[in-house]
Amino acid sequence: MAETATVLYIVPTPIGNLEDITLRAIRVLGEVDVVLAEDTRTSGRLLQHLGIKKPMLSYHLHNEHQTVARVLDRLEKGEKMALVSDAGTPGISDPGFLLVRECLAKGLAVECLPGATAFVPALLKSGFGAERFTFEGFLPVKKGRQTRLRELAPETRTLIFYESPHRIVKTLEQLAETFGPDRPASVSRELTKLFEETVNGTLAELAANFAARTSIKGEIVVVVQGNRE
Repeated sequence: MAETATVLYIVPTPIGNLEDITLRAIRVLGEVDVVLAEDTRTSGRLLQHLGIKKPMLSYHLHNEHQTVARVLDRLEKGEKMALVSDAGTPGISDPGFLLVRECLAKGLAVECLPGATAFVPALLKSGFGAERFTFEGFLPVKKGRQTRLRELAPETRTLIFYESPHRIVKTLEQLAETFGPDRPASVSRELTKLFEETVNGTLAELAANFAARTSIKGEIVVVVQGNRE
């Protein structure tokens, strides 16, 4: 049986430092017919930096369900597309899962390239065990947030969360309240960028550290040691 030719490529892009893109990713972006981008302006700047000119289609969280049918139609007609997010690997706390699932359901070949993902360097820089960990991504903003935290409190594996600058203090305070103020944790922000920072300490210490700041910028990864009690 002949192998189905790939029509959709999942292409990780740098999370900060533009050097963190693979030679294979550059080749694929240059070979596809269309680039599906979470934000065409952000991806447009990356393509310009790489010297690649390609048509782009907007594909993000708010239009994913409306766009997927049109994208599938074009893929079935033989077009090759690369799916990229603003930074990191599409499908990890970013749009992508729905399109991949529908492609596979229709027998369309999907290939995922390895590449940049924010939680991996944050996990390794925390100094906690990386043999067994659980990636939680973003916690629920409102409904179900406290319930989820209580469910995770007994977890013995290292826990990884994504968080935004305007919610990081509240999240650290809630983690300290639910997991205990002395639970070791690590906060990484602006990974691979000029002002990259990783702060280690207890949840109480980290909550106080970030609460005292007048300005917090950058995407944030919180790594919490698993329950040792």
